[in-house]
Amino acid sequence: MLNFLKKKIALIWAKKHVRKTEAFKQNPQKKQEEQLLSFVETAKKTLFGREHDFENIHSIEDYQKRVPIADYEDLKPYIERMKKGQANILWPANPEYFAKTSGTTSGSKYIPISKEGMPYQIAGAQSALFHYIARKNNADFVEGKMIFLQGSPELEEIYGIKTGRLSGIVAHHIPNYLQKNRLPSWETNVMEDWETKVDKIVEETEKENMTLISGIPPWLIMYFEKLIDKHGKKIKQIFPNLQLIVTGGVNYEPYRDKMEDLLGGKVDIVQTFPASEGFFAFQDDYTKEGLLLLTNHGIFYEFVPLEEYGKPNARRLTLKDIELHKDYALILTTNSGLWAYSIGDVVRFIDKNPHRILVSGRTKHFTSAFGEHVIAFEVEEAMKAALEKHPAQITEFHLAPQVNPAEGLPYHEWLIEFEKEPQNPDAFRNELDEQLRKRNTYYDDLISGNILQPLHITQLKKNAFHEYAKSQGKLGGQNKIPRLANDRKIADLLEIYKF
Repeated sequence: MLNFLKKKIALIWAKKHVRKTEAFKQNPQKKQEEQLLSFVETAKKTLFGREHDFENIHSIEDYQKRVPIADYEDLKPYIERMKKGQANILWPANPEYFAKTSGTTSGSKYIPISKEGMPYQIAGAQSALFHYIARKNNADFVEGKMIFLQGSPELEEIYGIKTGRLSGIVAHHIPNYLQKNRLPSWETNVMEDWETKVDKIVEETEKENMTLISGIPPWLIMYFEKLIDKHGKKIKQIFPNLQLIVTGGVNYEPYRDKMEDLLGGKVDIVQTFPASEGFFAFQDDYTKEGLLLLTNHGIFYEFVPLEEYGKPNARRLTLKDIELHKDYALILTTNSGLWAYSIGDVVRFIDKNPHRILVSGRTKHFTSAFGEHVIAFEVEEAMKAALEKHPAQITEFHLAPQVNPAEGLPYHEWLIEFEKEPQNPDAFRNELDEQLRKRNTYYDDLISGNILQPLHITQLKKNAFHEYAKSQGKLGGQNKIPRLANDRKIADLLEIYKF
């Protein structure tokens, strides 16, 4: 009876929520400008606001003239002052939290989250679940146990500002109605060693009625493989009531075949796009690709055409200017005091009514040693198409340029860990090369012009990427190995795992 009431209440809440959120899809451009001007008004007396003449900003155009695009290094001097306890720097008062992330050039990054910004982080995840319940008319998963993958919920303090991984911060805001069914235990969540932590999660969950599991695909695969090794059964046999997987952080599609094999049965997937800087989008239509962009969610968005990104006169487009199926660097202004901040993600719009996006890559993750500027979306789509013609199963891969080969022309090297190899490796390699040529005309020109030879595949041993991540101290639920690089730093380290 209690479970019936929980499901009934969840359905009522979900449908009410979806009706309420339909409003933000109407005239989003106007609401975006209203949000921006509200942020500017709120922060006009901060140090950043005074330095950038917020008093005289009355439009998007005014804002773009006065506030340049910034990365973390540009905002770091302000954040360092905030870390020393100084208030009213980027946003009124002090942040409620610092979300600590790992940076490649800046060391650890400290992303401020204000008391106004934190509720939107929680609301984004809630909205994804409520949309799922309402669209499917199914709330069965509330009956069972749920895993919300997270970093340690133990937080440090920097001058009274609580600091930790975003997922650990969010753990303190999970609604009471979900806490009772949530796994793993606090003691397990605070473990720092990732392999020990996953082993403990297996122990705590293997005999439970798991109905919802949340995490990035590489973590899910690691967790599922440990369960399968232990029990000799597919996941749907171990957890027959598993209904829903919520994932984010990386594109799910390249992992889909592997995940379906491990699951061994039907499980619904909801994809999301969260980050320490905000919760941007989630999948609201399970019949098509694309994530619904949250345009009333404490964030003002700008979009720089990828081919212009980093150039002095790069255009800063808003929702009214974007074109479908083009790649844009994502620029954020938030109600936590990030101003025209380049998050490093690249997005592609596939719909305007409402606005739906795909995450197509990272501004720093590309291969362009020969001027081709190949991005993640292109290689992942090429891989997907090649696998359709030559079935195989990929655990993970990394693409890097080989500029100075021992003999012959330069080429792209794909370092691939296969779960199941294609029957005809040469045909698979040729198809992969052909599919990438179809998606990137510059790469096609380089092959046609005999500047490059067709791609090479280097096959890696089982668990190569796992062992590489472990060796670099990058093993964990929040860490992702780039699929593309413009140098051979990762590729050279992966070489030791080749057959």
